[in-house]
Amino acid sequence: MKKIFKRKISLSIILVLLIIPFYTNLKAADNDDSLVDKNQTQIIRYELSDAHLHYVDFLQNTDGIEVLLEAMNNSGVVHAMLNGLPVVKKWDAIDPVKPLYYLADDSRTYWYGVTDIIVANAVMSLPETDRKRFHPFICGFNPTDRNAIDHIKRMFELYPGLWHGIGEVLTRHDDLTALTYGEQARANHIALDSVYAFAASHDLPVTIHSDVSSVWVQEPLYLFEMEEAVKMHPNTRFIWAHAGVSRRINVPTLISELQRMLKAYPNLWIDLSWVVYPLDINPDGKLNMNWVKLVEEFPDKFMIGTDLIGHYENYEETILRYYNLLDALKPNTAQLVAKDNFLNVLPYRVRENLNK
Repeated sequence: MKKIFKRKISLSIILVLLIIPFYTNLKAADNDDSLVDKNQTQIIRYELSDAHLHYVDFLQNTDGIEVLLEAMNNSGVVHAMLNGLPVVKKWDAIDPVKPLYYLADDSRTYWYGVTDIIVANAVMSLPETDRKRFHPFICGFNPTDRNAIDHIKRMFELYPGLWHGIGEVLTRHDDLTALTYGEQARANHIALDSVYAFAASHDLPVTIHSDVSSVWVQEPLYLFEMEEAVKMHPNTRFIWAHAGVSRRINVPTLISELQRMLKAYPNLWIDLSWVVYPLDINPDGKLNMNWVKLVEEFPDKFMIGTDLIGHYENYEETILRYYNLLDALKPNTAQLVAKDNFLNVLPYRVRENLNK
């Protein structure tokens, strides 16, 4: 009996020793009522500005401002440039399925000014605290039309004090160029001279998409168009979207060209959104250290952005991918690129209001 009793005690002790760690883990899980938040706290290590963000897609549809705000909050994004899309994708009679993206089929796109009104109404619907986080840009005009300046002036009259910039101005843009009705847009078009002058006189930055070359041509074929615009308008602050890179555009000398441009023109900034990041800066998740050196050489000239168009289910992963670059930069440079450089190009009145 004593042997049996001792054996039972031994088995009980073994069972207790096995159960205690399991029970402890369960209690730890039960007590950790903010496990997701803790993971997010570990992930979100920077305050960010999204310097390139579209409120609508190519049909002028959107998930809405509240969904966007939630995505920003989950990603550590405290400020965002917000613009519409200046073109709409046409649904041709011959096409059985409505195209949702400009590359969905061969139908054309056309200029659409109401996009600015959609953005304005969304921003104005917010309480002041949230509204201050958004920086609306005017984009709904044809950049080959010398009447474009009238649209911009009209938006200023309809929504006084609302606008913080102009853009994204769509000029050379891979396949979108061929799909858009009318004359070829370019950064140095005469129709944009009055737009740039208006921007300078109203202390507004201009974000412009101007491809540095053509598809499959590995030379800076169209660099002169952007350079002429920047050179001829020294009082206008230009943000060059995607560093002049677009789909299937590969210019081996791009870094040296950007270096030369940034040295020559103090009114030029570079937006690292969209395809330039995964294709050139961080291909396959591995940083190109020549880009890191370029950013460190001009720490106050680069900014990041999602370039998402109206739908935000991938917002967090799109903006947080820049951590690979930010972590490789000096802390002061990372702070500038992550947040401050975008804020520093905004109008003085806006920056003053942010400090209140």
